[in-house]
Amino acid sequence: MTKFNQLNISASIMKALEKMGFEEATPIQAETIPLGVEGKDVIGQAQTGTGKTAAFGIPMIEKINKDTRKIQGLVVAPTRELAIQVSEELHKLGKFKGVRTLPVYGGQHMERQIRALKDRPHIVVATPGRLLDHLRRRTIRVDDVQTAVLDEADEMLNMGFIDDIRDILKAIPEDRQTLLFSATMPKEIRNIASTLMKQPEEVKVKAKEMTVSNIDQYFVEVNEKQKFDTLTNLLDVHVPELAIVFGRTKKRVDELTEGLQARGFRAEGIHGDLTQGKRTSVLKKFKFGRIEILVATDVAARGLDISGVTHVYNFDIPQDPESYVHRIGRTGRAGKMGEAISFITPREVPHLHLIEKVTKSKMTRMTPPSYDDAKKGQQQLSMKKLSKTVEKKDLKDYREAASELLDNYDSVTVVSAALKLLTKERRQTPVTLTSVQPVSVKQATKNKNTKFRKDNKRGFGRKGKQGGRNRKFQNKRPKGKRS
Repeated sequence: MTKFNQLNISASIMKALEKMGFEEATPIQAETIPLGVEGKDVIGQAQTGTGKTAAFGIPMIEKINKDTRKIQGLVVAPTRELAIQVSEELHKLGKFKGVRTLPVYGGQHMERQIRALKDRPHIVVATPGRLLDHLRRRTIRVDDVQTAVLDEADEMLNMGFIDDIRDILKAIPEDRQTLLFSATMPKEIRNIASTLMKQPEEVKVKAKEMTVSNIDQYFVEVNEKQKFDTLTNLLDVHVPELAIVFGRTKKRVDELTEGLQARGFRAEGIHGDLTQGKRTSVLKKFKFGRIEILVATDVAARGLDISGVTHVYNFDIPQDPESYVHRIGRTGRAGKMGEAISFITPREVPHLHLIEKVTKSKMTRMTPPSYDDAKKGQQQLSMKKLSKTVEKKDLKDYREAASELLDNYDSVTVVSAALKLLTKERRQTPVTLTSVQPVSVKQATKNKNTKFRKDNKRGFGRKGKQGGRNRKFQNKRPKGKRS
């Protein structure tokens, strides 16, 4: 394993890495950082969770002159959430050098962004639509950009941003350094690499290294009507520290969230219809453990990088293997183990086999737990709490009361009562969800070739036609509302 101090990184960035708790570079970082520092263009084939931000961020920050208060680095990311998270990590990496980073995205008030831009950041992390709005208004000047980064380029292609990417790169001086990262390399992305980059070096991380090495994968075969009870039973058995539950649609996310809350779980949901303020608030609560379960659609969770997620539940199996890999990659991070459990209806078993074949991984069948299993799981948690309290031995103030109890009751009865008080009695509130169509192999193959992103409220059409953009919809979109 390569250590960061072997990569000829400046003292200020090394100090930041040490404070962030990073010593060893991931494979994508170990290969990309030296090339980036040399000023070479790089194509990196890697997914979220492999350490891409530091891979492109460190070379970018190394080149920045902090005394020149102009935009010298530009990162383009597909979603607001990813733009915010990349900006936060670049801020941490550049903290001791004095490098200022600003996220710019749709859904935030334009005038507020313009005021922030007047404070002259060194790096801007932006979503494509909002960046183009600023370029047209001339509120973002890219004349001094030395390093341009395209993060999750294939996702921007799927969302219909391919023409925007070309327009953005053409606006930046040709003598820039360009770093492009993508999980897959479709021909449209290859075309950008060949026409708008200078003799790029390729860095590729194998899919096995990227995704599932630290994740135990399971599936539960269950009928649609039994899914929700199975989920709540599993949550009580597993008692996850932080868990993400994936639903296929916005309505599904809303119904799952309401159902989990009705049964006493601390859960909240995110999807494309929520305001940016609400989404940020929910993610902050989840990040700091104020809620234990995040319910999300694929697009809303794109780019989420929250440490400590112990379990991922695919309540609805995703429609393509790439989405499956992305979902389960929310756990098993930073060298920790994670668990991914997928709910499969009998008609979806062939689709399960397709995912296993494409990802070259095997899921273990899990028997659905019963309500009694769930109760035992909660009791086990109470026993652990009680045992930890006993081990601390700070009980002298309670001994007299305990003796009085034991004068009237036997010890087993007293301990049983203590466990009953500690054990969370789950409310068995009836919950009914709107059924969704099972995924078939035929449908999944079609969706892989013709990908729609209906959750992002943009109305993009079939990819490959005019960059996937629905031109009629685009012309009707209010100015300043693009993500």
